[in-house]
Amino acid sequence: MTIRGDREADVWLSDEQLAKLTRADEANLFHSPIPTQMVSNGEHMPIPQTEDQKKVEARIKEIADQASRKLNISRRQFLAGTGGMAAGFLAMNEVYGQMFKVDEDELFEREAHARNGPPADLFVLDDQLHMVRSSMAGPQFFRAYAQGPTAAAASVFKSNPFRPAGAFDELGKTWQVLNPQIVGGEINDSIYHLMHFVKDVFFDSQTTVGLLSNATLGVFPPGDPNGRPPNSIEESQAAGVLNAKQTAAVRDFVNRISGSQRMLAHGQLYPGRRSLYFMEQQVAENHPDAWKGYTVATSARGDNDPPDSPLKQWRLDDEQIAYPSYDFIMRQRDQLRRHPGFRNICIHKGFSPAPIDTPEWGKPTDIPKASHDWPELNFIIYHACFGGMTPFLWPSPGLANIQNKVLRNGEPDITWLTEFAQTCGKIRNVYAEIGSTFGGIVITFPSVCAHLLGQLLKHFGEDKIVFGSDCIYYGSPQWQIEAMWRFEIPESIRRQYGYPALTERAKRKILGLNSARLYGVSDDAEVSARADYRPVPRNYDTLVPLKLKTLLEFPGLSTDALAKARQEYLAAGADPSHLRYGWVRTEA
Repeated sequence: MTIRGDREADVWLSDEQLAKLTRADEANLFHSPIPTQMVSNGEHMPIPQTEDQKKVEARIKEIADQASRKLNISRRQFLAGTGGMAAGFLAMNEVYGQMFKVDEDELFEREAHARNGPPADLFVLDDQLHMVRSSMAGPQFFRAYAQGPTAAAASVFKSNPFRPAGAFDELGKTWQVLNPQIVGGEINDSIYHLMHFVKDVFFDSQTTVGLLSNATLGVFPPGDPNGRPPNSIEESQAAGVLNAKQTAAVRDFVNRISGSQRMLAHGQLYPGRRSLYFMEQQVAENHPDAWKGYTVATSARGDNDPPDSPLKQWRLDDEQIAYPSYDFIMRQRDQLRRHPGFRNICIHKGFSPAPIDTPEWGKPTDIPKASHDWPELNFIIYHACFGGMTPFLWPSPGLANIQNKVLRNGEPDITWLTEFAQTCGKIRNVYAEIGSTFGGIVITFPSVCAHLLGQLLKHFGEDKIVFGSDCIYYGSPQWQIEAMWRFEIPESIRRQYGYPALTERAKRKILGLNSARLYGVSDDAEVSARADYRPVPRNYDTLVPLKLKTLLEFPGLSTDALAKARQEYLAAGADPSHLRYGWVRTEA
């Protein structure tokens, strides 16, 4: 029996509740690499292990016992290696349906594990990367969400920042690890800055080319909890985590030190005739490779708006506000020739801070007219309109619609995304981008992930879906590349709804080949001194010029002690314990 005084500092449960619980690290739990029972951090009462979770645990034990005997090692040693992870994937596939590519050979051979991972010749163009100027901390809740429960000890986030009170994800959990690379890492003001950005993207992942994005989001004064919407582009540039000039400068720095085009950069859309001067300025000074806009952001100005009034939200098909920006882009014939991606209009749609059913907030009803009126522009819809719920990374409404067969034209209705796929998928110049849409739910809501990918493949086809990770908000993008390469849409779902298979050919297109075509870059995955893409020098941190440090508002270089400690740990022979810390239900 557990008593409250045992861990007073980190538990908020009553003595009556604690009587039914046991400390997770003392419960003689099966140390599976994949959790098979809900673990509470003391903030909520965990539910008992579900029947499906019991099946997964029993099957992992059975597989591990057989494999460890064959390998002549202990079960714990087996579970600590790649074979243990394979056992978890195999068991989950048997219980929940075939969602992850894994072979039984992976139980015994590291080489087999590597064979099912992303191949060495995989070209990856991540079209949604983010970093933050050094004077700002950035949205740390994304990192806490991806890190999982260890974030509670390393940050102000003591519970899953996207989980509604009392809610559980599809697998009965409240806070899962999405990115194993960042477990236990400190969450501080430097995690999104330049030094970490270069390391996470170009050293810790297979990313060949990255497109650095930015946002016309923010309040003024920056960081003020009582701040107001910006009254001007200048105020908006000061409020954003990365402005247009900083974005281009980081691109130029990485390309210069690598001697090749490893990065692209977004220009920023502020719609309205009176804002065209800023587009002209960006073309002259920054040479943007594409354009990024947020209809949900207060970033537009009408012809008749007072000059000192707040900027406002906008819609893609507004002929008075949006169309002058499109016209400006199409008149830049020299830029269109030099930068094939210059005609790419990348628009944030979805992940709305409020579920307001209008195009300004994320509903896709403004896309058909705009894309029809401007056929020479490519409208790349970021997040594929997913996330028209609050909180936006907890799609329990979509899961409920799947389970209860709430359909839109014969397919489970996933808020805004299903409508987007059905109404825009066949439009030639509209593309679906899946930043956070895939990575944010592939582990926590795999059934929702399977349906949304199935719907996008069915309506857009494999040639019009592009990959973005939203990293480094979630750490290095490698875990998302791995997950995409292994993920499969279960055959039962495909048969029921007519979804295509997520083939390796489709994955190669989504992860990079489609974007290579859109941006006119080489799709050769080789990174070497003789290839189209050359390595970023390992001493990149010593090559940052003073001008760039000043532009990014550097307080000084930061050291990466965590990465060095991890390298020493791996060199000594990693031995993960798979212990969980918290509380588990042992009595009904």
